[in-house]
Amino acid sequence: MKTLRQFLKILQVAAGLSALFLLLSFHSAYAQNHAPPRAHSTREILRALNGAPCPNSAFTCVTLTVPLDHFNLADTRTLAVVFAVLPATGTRQGMFVTATGGPGSAGIGCCADYYTSFFARGITEHFDIVFFDQRGVGLSGGLTCPDAAAQWYQSKWRGDTPKRAQNLRAAARRFSEDCAQASALADRAKFLGTKQAVEDLEAFRALIGDDRLWLYGESYGTQYAQMYADAHADHLAGMILDGTVDLTLAGMPYYAGAVQAFNDTLVATLAACERNSACARDFNMNPLAAYDQLAAQLRAKKQNILFPLGNGTRAARAFGLDDLESVGTGEMYSESGRMLFTRALAAYARDGSLIPLARLLYPNLGIDETTLAPLPDDTWSDAMYYGVECQDYGYFTDDVTTSENNFFAGAMPVEQSGLRLASMIWGDLPCASWLDSSADATRPPPTRAPGVPTLVLNARRDPITPWNGARAVYENLDDGYLITQRGGPHVIFGRGVNCVDSIVNAFLIEARVPAQRETECPGRVMTSYASLAPRDVSAFASPLQALQSAETEIYYLPEFWYWDYATLTRVGCPIQGTLQFRAEGDSVLFDLRQCAFTNGFVMTGQGSFESAQDRFRLRVTVSGAQNCKLAYERVGVKSSARGKCAQSRMQAVASFDSPLPAPSQPRDLMRPTRKLRARGMFMDNAAKFAVSDLTGR
Repeated sequence: MKTLRQFLKILQVAAGLSALFLLLSFHSAYAQNHAPPRAHSTREILRALNGAPCPNSAFTCVTLTVPLDHFNLADTRTLAVVFAVLPATGTRQGMFVTATGGPGSAGIGCCADYYTSFFARGITEHFDIVFFDQRGVGLSGGLTCPDAAAQWYQSKWRGDTPKRAQNLRAAARRFSEDCAQASALADRAKFLGTKQAVEDLEAFRALIGDDRLWLYGESYGTQYAQMYADAHADHLAGMILDGTVDLTLAGMPYYAGAVQAFNDTLVATLAACERNSACARDFNMNPLAAYDQLAAQLRAKKQNILFPLGNGTRAARAFGLDDLESVGTGEMYSESGRMLFTRALAAYARDGSLIPLARLLYPNLGIDETTLAPLPDDTWSDAMYYGVECQDYGYFTDDVTTSENNFFAGAMPVEQSGLRLASMIWGDLPCASWLDSSADATRPPPTRAPGVPTLVLNARRDPITPWNGARAVYENLDDGYLITQRGGPHVIFGRGVNCVDSIVNAFLIEARVPAQRETECPGRVMTSYASLAPRDVSAFASPLQALQSAETEIYYLPEFWYWDYATLTRVGCPIQGTLQFRAEGDSVLFDLRQCAFTNGFVMTGQGSFESAQDRFRLRVTVSGAQNCKLAYERVGVKSSARGKCAQSRMQAVASFDSPLPAPSQPRDLMRPTRKLRARGMFMDNAAKFAVSDLTGR
């Protein structure tokens, strides 16, 4: 209470007396009876708090001035934290708060409008929807260090020789120093942990005037939610943990378990490929053996490639084991990412080409594939990932060298275990040299959340928040319910699995818990496999087949798959030429210039995709094996082509068999995932809030 009164005293200067008196009346009511009547609407409260439209959003943003240190009343320093609110459209039942993943995600910019657009109508009707940028992130400070992070994520994360170990230590130290300087952490560093951050939410709750709130945490957000519950369970009406972090584990054992889970998910993915006739045909060998063969080659020596650029030229690049593991870890988050990775690996197995894997590398590193410069992203902060991680987990002991030695002692057995994708174990090494890194290695007891009904959601194949950790959290809750998805991605609510979504919606809208304590829902390891384009045009029975294949290749091109639907982008086509895509309203427009996905079928022309109608079109001039002028259209599962080839007219209609997601299914939103340094903001965000049933920390 004293902390909140201090905050209100600060608010008097920042917001004016009228707002202060209104907020104090709410706080007084709360203090008297724990169940204050809402005398004012949410919109009135937001106006009193000087709320203003969030940038490019339907939400209203409120800036709170909060203590830098909630636990030291003598420290009068403050910082600003921004919350975004979308008032309930109907009869209000309370406040539904989402804590997004990371740590380091800007919940307002990355997710607020996007997630909410897929919420069940009953949620937006009966709840004020709340997102926030955690202290230091996005609108709440904007502490970032993209250049330092890009260098760190591209360094070699191996410690198996003295020279490599020395270089790894130097890279981590350099990143810690450069990032602290670039982000101006200075005297704020030790106050960025989750323990402080949850008090910001508590201040917001009290000022809004609600006795209790509903809290959903995804990935790292489950860490945040549990810590809020540990401190303020009496102010929770219900809690949902999705992609659940087991807080009782120290950092090293946590990530050792994640390495095992990543290995197991990779093995399961490639086993699913082997059972699929189209996928097995593209490999023409055991898929897991293909991965191990490539990993062995890259461990021995990097491979040189000529990477196709959007200007029509090719750039000399090198692809090594670190790159393979970066792609592998990044794409294991979701069913669709696993399919993309499998498809790229199949291209290596069939054609010896590493270019498809390289196309996946750059979005995982968060760098531009042409310039290799960091991509701007206002919704993510590597500085805040480590700013939180290095406070929440006590990696520091005595001095930097001792701390690094302790880290190496824990990480080397994992690196040498033979598990695939093991290099991610090095992700938290910078915490040994991070500014004001915590030396408190004490882990909290299991979260009990007395009096708080809690749903614990997790997929069996979640690699970064493994299922066994979720089960451990569930078993210690006073009133927990475990919802497990077979196979499945990291974070499972809102991905179109009715079994999961119906439970969560009933929990929120009707305050109804599941009939049984444990529920198992259907799922799969990866989305339906899309065959590679044939190497030569002679494999096509008709121009229509060639155009169907071209659409599939465009759709699953990593640069398009992870596109932001805003930036005009031109990329190199696999065989030759270029492809440009840009957004225009609800449509995507394509420009192809001598673009070939298959030898002998070179396309120049335009195309479009209209998601609302699920209509894809191409009008192209084709050269190569023969000269054609073709018009192609697909609507739903029916596709057609008409035009002229070699002076002969052609027209054909056929079903479209390639497994494209439904138009209502959002595709993966990518955050750079080098070595899975985040307990999964990236969620990956794969197909988050898809609406069709089973159509992916």
